[in-house]
Amino acid sequence: MKGKSKSPCVNVCSIDAKTGYCQGCLRTLDEIAMWPQLSETEKERIVLSLEKRKQ
Repeated sequence: MKGKSKSPCVNVCSIDAKTGYCQGCLRTLDEIAMWPQLSETEKERIVLSLEKRKQ
């Protein structure tokens, strides 16, 4: 069964042309598009990578 992790979306949806990351949640377009289908493990991996992207 797929998990129900809350999306990291903060409703500031604009992709930075230089980084390819959303300026609000720091995910890539692929990560955003695939979020509903990802496993809990995959979602956790992305969330952990977002912390590194903030730096």
